[in-house]
Amino acid sequence: MISVFLVDDHELVRTGIRRILEDVRGLRVVGEAVSGEQAVQWFRENQADVILMDMNMPGIGGLEATKKILRFNPDIKIIVLTVQTETPFPLKVMQAGAVGYLTKCSAPDEMIQAIRAVNSGQRYISPEIAQQIALSQVCTPTTDNPFKALSDREMQITMMITKGDKVQDIAESLNLSPKTVNSYRYRLFEKLNISGDVELTRMAIRYGILDAETL
Repeated sequence: MISVFLVDDHELVRTGIRRILEDVRGLRVVGEAVSGEQAVQWFRENQADVILMDMNMPGIGGLEATKKILRFNPDIKIIVLTVQTETPFPLKVMQAGAVGYLTKCSAPDEMIQAIRAVNSGQRYISPEIAQQIALSQVCTPTTDNPFKALSDREMQITMMITKGDKVQDIAESLNLSPKTVNSYRYRLFEKLNISGDVELTRMAIRYGILDAETL
């Protein structure tokens, strides 16, 4: 029996996935979380074989939660399930230790296939995501995604800013000082050659880092 843990801040998404998996022999949903922090806390006391992890959530988000959970147990298999399809995001989460990447447009059969694949020790990446990653390796500098220049922490803060989180909220979620958060913020602005949060959000939408429909 493969135990599955769901992490998504939308109840409708979790309910839909749970109902799909409940009808599949050999799969069992053992828990749910609505944020990265809640998922990390759950794994301090519990275990699961596979995690379906959303990325764009309140608080620390899925990228940081993935790193923290894997520090507790490197053997847990994490599949990212998100609307974000453009590089560099898939590359960053795979580098963080995720072993699967699916879009929320994936068919139920593909999700089930991915769960079984990663549980058996394989990696699973949706074909369209795999193509994006492959193409990103041969992009010329003029067509490259500027977000690739950001560190993992800068990307994490980018995601939180584009969700509307204030500096104080980001600082509390990441256990940083507001001054440190602002330092990261201004540094990523310099790397992206922008001057504010609005420009950052527009650029995130343009490069597929943020889905405009979620705003």
